[in-house]
Amino acid sequence: MSSAKWTNGDVLVLGAEGMLGRQLVDRFRGRLGRGSRERVLAWDIAELDIRDRQAVLVATGKLKPSVVVNAAAFTDVDGCESDIETAMAVNGRAPGHLAAACAENGAKLVHFGTDFIFDGEAERPYRPGDVANPLSVYGRSKWEGEQAVRSTDCSHLIVRTSWLFGPGGRNFVEAILARAEAGQPLKVVTDQIGSPTLAADLADAVVVLLDAEAQGTVHFANSGECSWFEFAREIVRQAGLATTVQSIMTDQLCRAAKRPRYSALDTETYIQLAHRRPRPWHDALNAYLEARGAERRTTSDPPAKAPASDRRSRV
Repeated sequence: MSSAKWTNGDVLVLGAEGMLGRQLVDRFRGRLGRGSRERVLAWDIAELDIRDRQAVLVATGKLKPSVVVNAAAFTDVDGCESDIETAMAVNGRAPGHLAAACAENGAKLVHFGTDFIFDGEAERPYRPGDVANPLSVYGRSKWEGEQAVRSTDCSHLIVRTSWLFGPGGRNFVEAILARAEAGQPLKVVTDQIGSPTLAADLADAVVVLLDAEAQGTVHFANSGECSWFEFAREIVRQAGLATTVQSIMTDQLCRAAKRPRYSALDTETYIQLAHRRPRPWHDALNAYLEARGAERRTTSDPPAKAPASDRRSRV
Protein backbone atom coordinates (compact mmCIF):
# COMPACT_ATOMS: atom_id res chain seq x y z
CA MET A 1 0.00 0.00 0.00
CA SER A 2 1.35 3.40 -0.98
CA SER A 3 2.09 6.08 1.61
CA ALA A 4 1.43 8.89 -0.88
CA LYS A 5 -1.22 11.29 0.41
CA TRP A 6 -3.42 11.04 -2.65
CA THR A 7 -3.89 7.29 -2.14
CA ASN A 8 -5.58 7.79 1.23
CA GLY A 9 -9.02 8.02 -0.33
CA ASP A 10 -11.08 7.07 -3.36
CA VAL A 11 -10.11 8.24 -6.85
CA LEU A 12 -12.89 9.31 -9.21
CA VAL A 13 -12.05 9.18 -12.92
CA LEU A 14 -14.49 11.01 -15.19
CA GLY A 15 -14.54 10.28 -18.91
CA ALA A 16 -13.49 6.75 -17.97
CA GLU A 17 -14.62 5.21 -21.26
CA GLY A 18 -12.39 7.44 -23.37
CA MET A 19 -8.93 6.72 -24.71
CA LEU A 20 -7.14 8.45 -21.84
CA GLY A 21 -9.73 7.55 -19.21
CA ARG A 22 -9.22 3.83 -19.69
CA GLN A 23 -5.47 4.16 -19.25
CA LEU A 24 -5.91 6.24 -16.12
CA VAL A 25 -8.29 3.74 -14.54
CA ASP A 26 -5.81 0.92 -15.18
CA ARG A 27 -2.91 2.88 -13.72
CA PHE A 28 -4.79 3.97 -10.61
CA ARG A 29 -6.06 0.47 -9.90
CA GLY A 30 -2.56 -0.87 -10.29
CA ARG A 31 -1.16 1.87 -8.07
CA LEU A 32 -3.58 1.34 -5.20
CA GLY A 33 -3.16 -2.41 -5.35
CA ARG A 34 -5.43 -5.32 -4.60
CA GLY A 35 -7.03 -5.43 -1.21
CA SER A 36 -6.93 -1.66 -0.82
CA ARG A 37 -9.80 -0.04 1.06
CA GLU A 38 -9.65 2.85 -1.40
CA ARG A 39 -11.58 2.52 -4.64
CA VAL A 40 -11.03 3.71 -8.20
CA LEU A 41 -14.43 4.83 -9.48
CA ALA A 42 -14.63 4.77 -13.29
CA TRP A 43 -17.48 7.06 -14.34
CA ASP A 44 -18.61 8.34 -17.70
CA ILE A 45 -21.52 10.55 -18.78
CA ALA A 46 -24.03 7.79 -17.89
CA GLU A 47 -22.97 8.06 -14.25
CA LEU A 48 -22.41 11.83 -14.13
CA ASP A 49 -23.03 14.59 -16.65
CA ILE A 50 -20.31 17.05 -15.71
CA ARG A 51 -22.22 19.85 -17.45
CA ASP A 52 -24.76 19.72 -14.61
CA ARG A 53 -23.25 21.78 -11.79
CA GLN A 54 -25.73 20.65 -9.14
CA ALA A 55 -25.31 16.98 -10.05
CA VAL A 56 -21.53 17.37 -9.80
CA LEU A 57 -21.79 19.00 -6.36
CA VAL A 58 -24.18 16.36 -5.04
CA ALA A 59 -22.22 13.37 -6.39
CA THR A 60 -18.88 14.64 -5.15
CA GLY A 61 -20.37 15.49 -1.78
CA LYS A 62 -21.63 11.94 -1.36
CA LEU A 63 -18.45 10.22 -2.55
CA LYS A 64 -15.88 12.56 -0.99
CA PRO A 65 -12.99 11.26 -3.12
CA SER A 66 -9.43 12.31 -2.41
CA VAL A 67 -8.77 12.93 -6.12
CA VAL A 68 -11.05 13.74 -9.06
CA VAL A 69 -9.53 13.21 -12.49
CA ASN A 70 -11.29 14.89 -15.40
CA ALA A 71 -10.53 13.02 -18.62
CA ALA A 72 -13.83 14.07 -20.20
CA ALA A 73 -13.69 16.52 -23.11
CA PHE A 74 -15.25 17.41 -26.45
CA THR A 75 -12.18 16.86 -28.62
CA ASP A 76 -13.62 17.12 -32.14
CA VAL A 77 -11.65 20.22 -33.14
CA ASP A 78 -13.63 20.94 -36.29
CA GLY A 79 -16.91 19.89 -34.69
CA CYS A 80 -16.43 22.49 -31.97
CA GLU A 81 -16.64 25.23 -34.61
CA SER A 82 -20.24 24.28 -35.44
CA ASP A 83 -21.28 23.25 -31.91
CA ILE A 84 -19.91 26.06 -29.79
CA GLU A 85 -22.40 25.53 -26.96
CA THR A 86 -21.35 21.93 -26.37
CA ALA A 87 -17.68 22.86 -26.56
CA MET A 88 -18.09 25.62 -24.00
CA ALA A 89 -20.32 23.52 -21.74
CA VAL A 90 -18.03 20.47 -21.66
CA ASN A 91 -14.59 22.02 -22.07
CA GLY A 92 -15.19 25.49 -20.66
CA ARG A 93 -17.75 25.46 -17.84
CA ALA A 94 -17.77 21.86 -16.59
CA PRO A 95 -14.18 22.00 -15.25
CA GLY A 96 -15.30 24.91 -13.09
CA HIS A 97 -18.15 22.79 -11.68
CA LEU A 98 -15.67 20.07 -10.80
CA ALA A 99 -13.24 22.54 -9.26
CA ALA A 100 -15.99 24.05 -7.10
CA ALA A 101 -17.03 20.59 -5.93
CA CYS A 102 -13.41 19.66 -5.14
CA ALA A 103 -12.93 22.89 -3.20
CA GLU A 104 -16.07 22.18 -1.19
CA ASN A 105 -15.04 18.60 -0.38
CA GLY A 106 -11.28 18.93 0.01
CA ALA A 107 -10.44 16.86 -3.07
CA LYS A 108 -7.63 17.43 -5.55
CA LEU A 109 -8.63 17.98 -9.18
CA VAL A 110 -6.51 16.69 -12.06
CA HIS A 111 -7.57 18.32 -15.32
CA PHE A 112 -6.13 18.04 -18.85
CA GLY A 113 -5.26 20.94 -21.09
CA THR A 114 -4.14 21.14 -24.70
CA ASP A 115 -1.43 22.59 -26.90
CA PHE A 116 -4.23 24.19 -28.94
CA ILE A 117 -4.50 27.06 -26.46
CA PHE A 118 -1.39 28.51 -28.15
CA ASP A 119 -1.30 30.39 -31.47
CA GLY A 120 1.71 28.56 -32.89
CA GLU A 121 3.90 31.64 -33.38
CA ALA A 122 6.61 30.56 -30.93
CA GLU A 123 10.08 29.57 -32.08
CA ARG A 124 10.66 27.16 -29.18
CA PRO A 125 8.51 24.63 -27.29
CA TYR A 126 5.76 26.25 -25.23
CA ARG A 127 6.27 26.55 -21.48
CA PRO A 128 3.46 26.38 -18.89
CA GLY A 129 3.61 30.12 -18.26
CA ASP A 130 3.50 31.22 -21.90
CA VAL A 131 0.62 33.44 -23.01
CA ALA A 132 -2.42 31.63 -24.40
CA ASN A 133 -3.94 32.82 -27.65
CA PRO A 134 -6.20 30.07 -29.02
CA LEU A 135 -7.07 30.10 -32.71
CA SER A 136 -10.15 27.84 -32.57
CA VAL A 137 -13.33 27.29 -30.57
CA TYR A 138 -11.80 24.09 -29.24
CA GLY A 139 -8.67 25.89 -28.06
CA ARG A 140 -10.71 28.72 -26.57
CA SER A 141 -13.05 26.35 -24.75
CA LYS A 142 -10.14 24.42 -23.26
CA TRP A 143 -8.47 27.63 -22.14
CA GLU A 144 -11.69 28.78 -20.48
CA GLY A 145 -11.81 25.42 -18.69
CA GLU A 146 -8.33 25.98 -17.29
CA GLN A 147 -9.28 29.45 -16.14
CA ALA A 148 -12.44 28.13 -14.51
CA VAL A 149 -10.35 25.68 -12.48
CA ARG A 150 -7.90 28.39 -11.44
CA SER A 151 -10.71 30.73 -10.39
CA THR A 152 -11.54 28.44 -7.45
CA ASP A 153 -9.40 27.71 -4.43
CA CYS A 154 -9.33 23.95 -4.99
CA SER A 155 -6.08 22.04 -5.02
CA HIS A 156 -5.46 21.31 -8.68
CA LEU A 157 -3.05 19.95 -11.25
CA ILE A 158 -3.53 20.91 -14.89
CA VAL A 159 -1.59 18.68 -17.28
CA ARG A 160 -1.38 20.03 -20.82
CA THR A 161 -0.64 17.51 -23.53
CA SER A 162 -0.63 17.21 -27.33
CA TRP A 163 -1.34 14.90 -30.26
CA LEU A 164 -2.67 12.09 -28.07
CA PHE A 165 -2.89 8.56 -29.43
CA GLY A 166 -3.64 5.15 -27.93
CA PRO A 167 -6.09 2.25 -27.91
CA GLY A 168 -9.80 2.73 -27.41
CA GLY A 169 -10.43 5.98 -29.24
CA ARG A 170 -10.21 7.94 -32.47
CA ASN A 171 -6.68 9.14 -33.09
CA PHE A 172 -4.21 9.96 -35.85
CA VAL A 173 -2.31 6.68 -35.68
CA GLU A 174 -5.42 4.57 -36.21
CA ALA A 175 -6.64 6.87 -38.99
CA ILE A 176 -3.35 6.54 -40.86
CA LEU A 177 -3.21 2.77 -40.39
CA ALA A 178 -6.80 2.32 -41.56
CA ARG A 179 -6.16 4.22 -44.79
CA ALA A 180 -2.79 2.59 -45.41
CA GLU A 181 -4.09 -0.93 -44.79
CA ALA A 182 -6.98 -0.22 -47.18
CA GLY A 183 -4.54 0.90 -49.86
CA GLN A 184 -5.87 4.45 -49.84
CA PRO A 185 -3.62 7.42 -50.68
CA LEU A 186 -2.18 9.40 -47.80
CA LYS A 187 -1.82 13.17 -48.03
CA VAL A 188 -0.67 14.72 -44.75
CA VAL A 189 0.23 18.28 -43.78
CA THR A 190 3.88 19.11 -43.32
CA ASP A 191 3.51 22.66 -41.94
CA GLN A 192 2.06 21.79 -38.51
CA ILE A 193 4.67 20.80 -35.91
CA GLY A 194 4.02 19.26 -32.50
CA SER A 195 4.79 16.42 -30.10
CA PRO A 196 2.92 13.08 -30.26
CA THR A 197 1.89 11.62 -26.90
CA LEU A 198 0.99 8.02 -26.03
CA ALA A 199 -2.03 7.90 -23.71
CA ALA A 200 -0.41 5.20 -21.59
CA ASP A 201 2.66 7.39 -21.01
CA LEU A 202 0.45 10.34 -20.06
CA ALA A 203 -1.42 8.16 -17.55
CA ASP A 204 1.88 7.02 -16.04
CA ALA A 205 3.00 10.66 -15.83
CA VAL A 206 -0.14 11.64 -13.91
CA VAL A 207 0.59 9.00 -11.25
CA VAL A 208 4.17 10.23 -10.97
CA LEU A 209 3.01 13.84 -10.63
CA LEU A 210 0.50 12.91 -7.93
CA ASP A 211 3.21 11.07 -6.04
CA ALA A 212 5.33 14.24 -6.27
CA GLU A 213 2.37 16.30 -4.96
CA ALA A 214 2.60 18.49 -8.04
CA GLN A 215 0.36 21.58 -8.22
CA GLY A 216 -0.42 24.13 -10.90
CA THR A 217 0.27 23.58 -14.58
CA VAL A 218 2.63 21.01 -16.08
CA HIS A 219 3.27 20.02 -19.69
CA PHE A 220 3.66 16.39 -20.71
CA ALA A 221 4.31 14.93 -24.17
CA ASN A 222 6.67 12.33 -25.51
CA SER A 223 10.03 13.89 -26.28
CA GLY A 224 10.92 15.22 -29.70
CA GLU A 225 8.81 17.02 -32.26
CA CYS A 226 7.67 16.36 -35.80
CA SER A 227 5.15 17.38 -38.43
CA TRP A 228 1.98 15.41 -39.01
CA PHE A 229 3.61 14.30 -42.30
CA GLU A 230 6.69 12.99 -40.50
CA PHE A 231 4.51 11.30 -37.91
CA ALA A 232 2.45 9.58 -40.62
CA ARG A 233 5.53 8.46 -42.49
CA GLU A 234 6.98 6.93 -39.32
CA ILE A 235 3.69 5.16 -38.56
CA VAL A 236 3.70 3.58 -42.01
CA ARG A 237 7.39 2.66 -41.75
CA GLN A 238 7.11 1.05 -38.32
CA ALA A 239 3.96 -0.82 -39.36
CA GLY A 240 5.85 -2.29 -42.32
CA LEU A 241 3.41 -0.93 -44.88
CA ALA A 242 4.37 0.09 -48.42
CA THR A 243 2.00 3.03 -48.65
CA THR A 244 3.47 6.30 -49.91
CA VAL A 245 2.81 9.37 -47.78
CA GLN A 246 2.55 12.64 -49.70
CA SER A 247 3.18 15.97 -48.00
CA ILE A 248 0.74 18.85 -48.45
CA MET A 249 0.21 22.28 -46.88
CA THR A 250 -2.53 23.14 -44.43
CA ASP A 251 -4.19 25.60 -46.79
CA GLN A 252 -4.83 22.70 -49.19
CA LEU A 253 -7.31 21.27 -46.67
CA CYS A 254 -10.75 22.66 -46.05
CA ARG A 255 -10.81 22.47 -42.26
CA ALA A 256 -13.32 24.41 -40.18
CA ALA A 257 -10.89 25.12 -37.34
CA LYS A 258 -7.56 26.87 -37.59
CA ARG A 259 -4.61 24.97 -36.11
CA PRO A 260 -1.37 26.34 -34.66
CA ARG A 261 1.56 25.86 -37.01
CA TYR A 262 3.83 25.00 -34.08
CA SER A 263 2.65 23.61 -30.74
CA ALA A 264 5.42 21.48 -29.26
CA LEU A 265 5.39 21.53 -25.45
CA ASP A 266 8.30 22.16 -23.12
CA THR A 267 8.29 19.35 -20.52
CA GLU A 268 11.09 20.65 -18.27
CA THR A 269 8.73 21.20 -15.31
CA TYR A 270 7.63 17.56 -15.54
CA ILE A 271 11.24 16.40 -15.77
CA GLN A 272 12.16 18.34 -12.62
CA LEU A 273 9.21 16.93 -10.69
CA ALA A 274 9.45 13.36 -11.98
CA HIS A 275 13.26 13.11 -12.14
CA ARG A 276 12.95 11.42 -15.51
CA ARG A 277 12.38 12.38 -19.13
CA PRO A 278 9.48 11.30 -21.31
CA ARG A 279 10.55 8.66 -23.80
CA PRO A 280 10.93 9.71 -27.44
CA TRP A 281 7.77 9.66 -29.50
CA HIS A 282 9.32 7.15 -31.94
CA ASP A 283 9.72 4.68 -29.06
CA ALA A 284 6.22 5.35 -27.75
CA LEU A 285 4.81 4.71 -31.21
CA ASN A 286 6.77 1.47 -31.47
CA ALA A 287 5.40 0.30 -28.09
CA TYR A 288 1.86 1.09 -29.20
CA LEU A 289 2.18 -0.72 -32.53
CA GLU A 290 3.73 -3.78 -30.87
CA ALA A 291 0.91 -3.95 -28.29
CA ARG A 292 -1.64 -3.42 -31.04
CA GLY A 293 -0.16 -6.24 -33.10
CA ALA A 294 -0.05 -8.59 -30.11
CA GLU A 295 -3.70 -7.88 -29.31
CA ARG A 296 -4.72 -8.53 -32.90
CA ARG A 297 -2.89 -11.85 -32.93
CA THR A 298 -4.52 -12.88 -29.67
CA THR A 299 -8.04 -12.07 -30.84
CA SER A 300 -7.60 -13.64 -34.28
CA ASP A 301 -5.96 -16.92 -33.19
CA PRO A 302 -8.37 -19.83 -32.57
CA PRO A 303 -8.38 -21.14 -29.00
CA ALA A 304 -5.74 -23.81 -28.51
CA LYS A 305 -7.01 -27.36 -28.15
CA ALA A 306 -6.08 -29.23 -25.03
CA PRO A 307 -3.76 -32.19 -25.52
CA ALA A 308 -5.63 -35.44 -26.22
CA SER A 309 -4.77 -36.83 -22.80
CA ASP A 310 -6.30 -33.74 -21.13
CA ARG A 311 -9.54 -33.61 -23.08
CA ARG A 312 -12.43 -34.19 -20.75
CA SER A 313 -16.12 -33.54 -21.06
CA ARG A 314 -17.14 -30.55 -18.99
CA VAL A 315 -20.52 -29.78 -17.49
